[in-house]
Amino acid sequence: MLRRGMLLGALWLGLTFLGSAAQAACSDARVELRGEWGQARFSVEIADTDALRAQGLMNRETLPRSAGMLFIFESPTSPSFWMRNTLIPLDMIFVDPTGTVAHVHHNAIPHDTTPIPGGDNILMVLEINGGLSQAMGIDVGSELRHPRLEADMAVWPCDP
Repeated sequence: MLRRGMLLGALWLGLTFLGSAAQAACSDARVELRGEWGQARFSVEIADTDALRAQGLMNRETLPRSAGMLFIFESPTSPSFWMRNTLIPLDMIFVDPTGTVAHVHHNAIPHDTTPIPGGDNILMVLEINGGLSQAMGIDVGSELRHPRLEADMAVWPCDP
């Protein structure tokens, strides 16, 4: 019985280590953020074409708490968003080419067509549930990690 317990314990430790190693690797389907407030991870859908960026999160009635959409531009730009046909409030986290959060727009109002500018030199925009960035402490200066950021420019690069 002791031997079986030791074997199960070793198996559990091995799986825990493998799970941790797998979680540490970057993935296109995930972003990680960090700052003085701690760390967070979101599962993301990628919007990296004009058509996908135009559709965004429109017409969705819900968004899981740990999910979002990552808008990726071909090169740094000065994006502006609106909430036409968007049914849920969203936070928009504007990220520069180094992965540093440059601006956060909190609680964008559903259906509002007022432009929401993100500033200059923006490469990515992460949309998450409205109010979540403020509740977690995600703000200007926080750092985002994703494999689509160039490793030599990123303040928090993905491990090779």
